[in-house]
Amino acid sequence: MLARLSAGCGRRHWDEPAQRPARRVRRRRRALLVGQRERVWPCLEWMSLGADVESVTTEQQGAAQPTMKVMRLRYAGACRDCGAQLAAGTTAVYDKTTKTVQCLPCRDGSSAAREPGPPSDAPPDPDPLDAGRAGASARREYERRSAKRETRIREAHPHLGGLILALSDDPQSTTAWAQGARGEELLGARLDGLADRGVRALHDRRIPRSRANIDHITVGPGGVHVIDAKRYAGKRPERRVDGWLFGNRTEKLFVGGRDKTPLVAGVHKQVAVVREVLDAAGLDEVRVRGVLCFVEAEWPLIGGEFTVDGVDVLWPKRLGERLVPKEPVLTGEQTDAVLRVLARELKHA
Repeated sequence: MLARLSAGCGRRHWDEPAQRPARRVRRRRRALLVGQRERVWPCLEWMSLGADVESVTTEQQGAAQPTMKVMRLRYAGACRDCGAQLAAGTTAVYDKTTKTVQCLPCRDGSSAAREPGPPSDAPPDPDPLDAGRAGASARREYERRSAKRETRIREAHPHLGGLILALSDDPQSTTAWAQGARGEELLGARLDGLADRGVRALHDRRIPRSRANIDHITVGPGGVHVIDAKRYAGKRPERRVDGWLFGNRTEKLFVGGRDKTPLVAGVHKQVAVVREVLDAAGLDEVRVRGVLCFVEAEWPLIGGEFTVDGVDVLWPKRLGERLVPKEPVLTGEQTDAVLRVLARELKHA
């Protein structure tokens, strides 16, 4: 009996010091977990509130929070005061509240930007042209869809909405509008750069009695071109012909291995709209050509451009060469007349 007690006491005596560090480690782990929980959960809750917290802070600060910021513009725009065109990358003032831009001379109040110059003998232009802004309607549609998704998620998950938005992306059906808008903006900037060579461009024109639009219309030495901009980065457009050599042959457009022939039919519809406008104005002798211009696509080093069912398929640089041929089709006066008719009948979207 005494041997058992002594043996038991011995085991307890030797095991107890070894158990003390283990208990201390468990206590420290529990303390660390509690501390981390107290620090992490407020952060998650703050992230979930997202824009709500920011809006409340802005309301509390009132007029102390600035809404105008000097920055380099990501997209081209026009000054809200003087109407000067500001290209992408220009340093200007952006107003977050009204989502408008202001050039630096207008912000500084310089006399050169605000005061009229010396009187000119030439009469003022009675009907200034509105060339529109490339990709404007597609950009608005992307922002509308993105804002609608954000509102839906925040209403369904009041506390975790901000975290869900931060960890997830917009669906492809939404980002496609942003990609299309970017392609139109890139091509529009290149077309505007051809103004010194006699090419005038209209951007984002609404088709009457329809929700569709025309990306670009150019009028210049090469005639009238209806241009549909497509952005398929890294994908190669190609033409495939189905049918026998002496039978019915069908031309199809493939991009990245996928059949995109319906794009050709869409260009034909846009050309028909422009053709109808010019015929109604008595300009039936003016030639109209449809173009599919692929931005940032993959093209071979030699050749590459082709025609599918009367629609030219090419890239922006080659398009610029096509718009300024060696033998002009339209004179400067004819270009102005055709441009005014199209700008009047086809409003910007």
